[in-house]
Amino acid sequence: MVKDFIKEFALLLVDKPEVVKVEEKVIDDTFSEITIYADKGDTGKLIGKEGKMINSLKTVISGCKAKDNRSYKVMVKAIEE
Repeated sequence: MVKDFIKEFALLLVDKPEVVKVEEKVIDDTFSEITIYADKGDTGKLIGKEGKMINSLKTVISGCKAKDNRSYKVMVKAIEE
């Protein structure tokens, strides 16, 4: 659920949506890492000025913790071509 939301969110922001890839790595029963891979030029759009965009995304996702009792770490990485 959270992974799909993040992917749709990222696709709306970037200039090259065909390169965006989202991976979820389950660490244990209560923690997952979600990594957004995007074009080098689009990573700034996903992070935002002073990290405001990614922080707002993390705030929305933290609301999911109440529902499924799982914490998430969200990272943005550039795809070097």
